[in-house]
Amino acid sequence: MDSEIKTRITPVDKVGVELAEGNDCLVVIYSSDPTRLSKRVLLEGTAMNVGRGSENHLVLDSDSVSRRHARFERRGRHWYVTDLGSTNGTYINDDPEPVRERQLRRGDQVKIGDTIFKYLSGTDIEAQYHETIHKVMMVDGLTGASNRRHLMEQLTREIPRARRHGRPLGLLMLDIDHFKKINDTFGHLAGDHVLKEVSHVMQSRLRPDDVLGRYGGEEFTVVLPETDLAGAMALGEDIRKLIENAKITFDGEPIAVTISIGAAILANPAWDAAQFVKAADEKLYAAKRGGRNRVVG
Repeated sequence: MDSEIKTRITPVDKVGVELAEGNDCLVVIYSSDPTRLSKRVLLEGTAMNVGRGSENHLVLDSDSVSRRHARFERRGRHWYVTDLGSTNGTYINDDPEPVRERQLRRGDQVKIGDTIFKYLSGTDIEAQYHETIHKVMMVDGLTGASNRRHLMEQLTREIPRARRHGRPLGLLMLDIDHFKKINDTFGHLAGDHVLKEVSHVMQSRLRPDDVLGRYGGEEFTVVLPETDLAGAMALGEDIRKLIENAKITFDGEPIAVTISIGAAILANPAWDAAQFVKAADEKLYAAKRGGRNRVVG
């Protein structure tokens, strides 16, 4: 079976074991398969092949992964990753170009298809692992934005705070326009790249207290403390312009990206976090119905 996994995968509920020095590992910090998220792959022996074919030590059953995609190989005290001539390439950290071969350093992120691994090494491997898992619980591994769970926790805390101090609270819901067309035209790896770039552009405009989260798929949310509707719409318009003018390319191909935005403020004293999000989401759909690439509040 092509989905058979031969490498040992340690679930989160079995992280109590102590690892000796040399038991380096990879941790899944992003995957289209949510059951893989936060799983640990121990790097044992001298080499481990990764690919879609069942002959690999670690099988990633995805159409963005080549049959023989990459190899992790120990050389002395170090691990190296080598691309095996894959169709979509192997990427390290935020490097825009795929790698042919690279020595791994602690904390490196390795992207193979639609899976991102974090390489952990050293005598404090357990501390590194728990720190990584703590981050996985809060941060979307692909975009660097807060994940949906952490976003909603933040919003749930901000709502009573705004009410208690009588201060406004704004919320933006943002959706990348025609994202399916981007995936269909340029491929899913390009789509992942667009998500990451859009997140970075938005982060560059936000204030320190603003919270950007990936709500799901190509949809993002921004929590705006002490921001009224006019301020939320102005910031949304700044973000819209920045993304429209961003020069996003993948494998040398320019990709035109626009975004639709809905803005809302905490206007109803009975709203909880979900109802507040729904109010902003209704404005987002009004923006999309109105022709996309616009802000509606």
